[in-house]
Amino acid sequence: MTGIDMIHGVESRSTWEDDPTLTIPVTSGVGRGPTSVAAFDAALRAAGVANFNLIRLSSVIPTGAAVQIAVDPEPTPPAGGWGDRLYVVYADARATEPGQVAAACVGWVQNPDDGSGLFVEVEGHDEAVVRQEVTDSLHAMTVARDLAAGPPVLLSRSVRCEGEPVCALVIAPFTSEAWR
Repeated sequence: MTGIDMIHGVESRSTWEDDPTLTIPVTSGVGRGPTSVAAFDAALRAAGVANFNLIRLSSVIPTGAAVQIAVDPEPTPPAGGWGDRLYVVYADARATEPGQVAAACVGWVQNPDDGSGLFVEVEGHDEAVVRQEVTDSLHAMTVARDLAAGPPVLLSRSVRCEGEPVCALVIAPFTSEAWR
């Protein structure tokens, strides 16, 4: 399953949205395999990011960034070569027991004036629960920072284990960088 909440009814765009300094696509994938690691690898392939070394980032969206949901059955991999560093925010959940659910969600809020914002990523075994935790966390973090932000946007994925291990992945790649 895929859960998507998008902002509707936006009538005007800010300058940073028309010419962002950074575009961050948020995409997802699910995978199955003989082990939980193989399932994770399959989810990375489904999301188009399998051939990178992932560098996990915390929750801050830079000023001027545009975050966009990229739901595509065959996502375009980020620019970069085999083994390059890929700076990402991601949630991955794995399930290994038949009947168990793997649920992952990434959500974000952004200041409508300059694009600065926050990401939250949560994994678990119930899609509704992880989505609620993302929403609650974004609210608390926004209030704690006194951040003027628009409504939260969420992308979630879940998959039920029916035998072999599974993985649900939601990932937001910022940029890639070669090692040399």
